[in-house]
Amino acid sequence: MSRRENAKVERSPQWTMTIRPRVGLLNLDLADLWRHRDLIGLFVRRDFVSVYKQTLLGPIWFLIQPVLNTIVYLAIFGGLVHMSNDDIPGPLFYFSGSMLWQYFSTCVTKTSDTFLANASVFGKVYFPRLTVPISNVVANLITFSIQFALFIVLLGFYMLRGAPIHLTIAALALPLILLCMAALGLGTGVLVSAMTTKYRDLRQLVSFGVQLWMYATPVVYPLSQVPGKWRWAVVINPMTPLLEAFRLAFMGKGSVDFTQLTICGVVTILILIVGILMFNRVERTFMDVV
Repeated sequence: MSRRENAKVERSPQWTMTIRPRVGLLNLDLADLWRHRDLIGLFVRRDFVSVYKQTLLGPIWFLIQPVLNTIVYLAIFGGLVHMSNDDIPGPLFYFSGSMLWQYFSTCVTKTSDTFLANASVFGKVYFPRLTVPISNVVANLITFSIQFALFIVLLGFYMLRGAPIHLTIAALALPLILLCMAALGLGTGVLVSAMTTKYRDLRQLVSFGVQLWMYATPVVYPLSQVPGKWRWAVVINPMTPLLEAFRLAFMGKGSVDFTQLTICGVVTILILIVGILMFNRVERTFMDVV
């Protein structure tokens, strides 16, 4: 081989990755998603920092919304309607519900906008598209952690004052509760995101639908106050057992059983699977539609 041919061989590019189209809906390529875990970390940092960057109060803003929601709920449902809280102090009851619901609803609303909000990036650079909604869920978990720290302070305050609440061993199941909420929010969000690429008007209904979902969930009322003939409609809501389980774990008050938790787990898994499959399907052609 001549010297010129040797030089040509040495200058030939050495590819480290080959990008091929997916051949089926079930080909999720989780290994590729794992290889891009550093990218998920960068997205998490971007989503978290962008909320309070160049603000006066910084991360304190993450506490303002649940605190204001708690004050409003206390004034309306505690002061005007006089709704029972299962003997849980009002501020603690409403703050816990608002904190959990805000985490779930934010996961849904942010991930539901994945394709439309990132179309310009998706059309130029390759990376697993699921990294974006997953990073949203993880970033919201950091926000939840800040709010949860305030909840623990409130819980300790009322326990020292002798309120009829107590921690239970079920508090150790908090990671499992959060995992179910994250999976439900991710599945619902990516399912809506897949549908909004073709039906844009669904994007306008997301916030309204989340609000309706909240009133079908025991956020501002306990499950024990739901009339018997309507309780089945509230129980099949997968968020209901999660909220009731959280209150039972940390305050010793809640109406939840194994059957409700089983239904919640099955519904959550189904929504997550259907959502990811739809996301995977739309991912291949959405640039032709957006």
